[in-house]
Amino acid sequence: MTGIERIGRILKRQPVDRIGLCEDFWGDTQKLWCSQGHIREGEALDDHFGFDLTIAWVFNLVADLDFVPVTIEETVETRLVKDGNYATLRRHKLHDSTPEHVDFDVRERASWEELVRPRLQRTADDTRRIHFEAYRNARRRAAANGRFFFWGGVNVFECIHPVCGHEHMLAGMALDPEWVADMANVYADLLIRLMEELFAREGQPDGIWFYEDMGFKERPFMSPAMYRELIWPAHRKTVDFCHGRGLPVVMHSCGFVEPLLPHMVEAGIDCLQVIEVKAGMDPLRIHRNFGDRLSLCGGMDARNLVKNDIDAIRRELAWKIPVLKANNGYILHSDHSIPDTCAYETYRFFVDEGLKLGSYR
Repeated sequence: MTGIERIGRILKRQPVDRIGLCEDFWGDTQKLWCSQGHIREGEALDDHFGFDLTIAWVFNLVADLDFVPVTIEETVETRLVKDGNYATLRRHKLHDSTPEHVDFDVRERASWEELVRPRLQRTADDTRRIHFEAYRNARRRAAANGRFFFWGGVNVFECIHPVCGHEHMLAGMALDPEWVADMANVYADLLIRLMEELFAREGQPDGIWFYEDMGFKERPFMSPAMYRELIWPAHRKTVDFCHGRGLPVVMHSCGFVEPLLPHMVEAGIDCLQVIEVKAGMDPLRIHRNFGDRLSLCGGMDARNLVKNDIDAIRRELAWKIPVLKANNGYILHSDHSIPDTCAYETYRFFVDEGLKLGSYR
């Protein structure tokens, strides 16, 4: 089977020849493996390991497209910058990392309505937000290599917090829920407009991959009731748009989101990714409770890969894959992403052993 055929069937939990395969890596990982001679210069990791799918990020959702980022402070290791979302973030210069949230001009409804909301509704800016050529090239390359091609990007929760930060967003859920609901709805409408424009010009992808980090360790960021009231309507709107075009939907979420899963499944997602074990997620429990309605991608503890513990990796794969592949609905992936502390030989073993156990032949 090609990746297009395999992933298309896995997302419908239909018979396939083997489980699927994909992965995310920190940029430093590929640089290190290249320097060690494992990866050829310019060789893509999806080619090297034979991944089944490709994801293309092509939308620019920053609020003010004309804002020139302002460097407020710079050290040898970090840079403090105010960006077009009117957010002040500290980023590391020497390695890949999540930026530190320092300050936000948008903290409540009034600043949202003054600074951001009008800019997101300005339809004249829509084409400026889309990298058409990047999408076109990625789509062609995926087709040429027989890979399932996903448009990839954030959904509404991941759109909101870069503008106002998690603290103001989550406090707003309790103190001004109509404000948060409005932000979610505005971003849902923006995403749909941009997808309509992109797909009309360049053709549809094979599927949609939304990123929504809605949890931390052992807890989601919000209660299931708050999710249902404030975020779920926007999720349902965007997923319905995708399904209306025949596009399956994968939703990524780091953190512990199992309490939200009944509503996420009701919103219509076809596959959950990344199933973070260290946050408390259990792919076997999720498979048991939702496997008839949901395909899974991930759920393999990245800590074993970071520690280069081959025995632990072997045990985990042997324990989980026979269960997860039983409904034809599993894609092999770590539960986060691969840092440069993972040796090439370790990840190679993870792939080879996982696909051997994941074969249906």
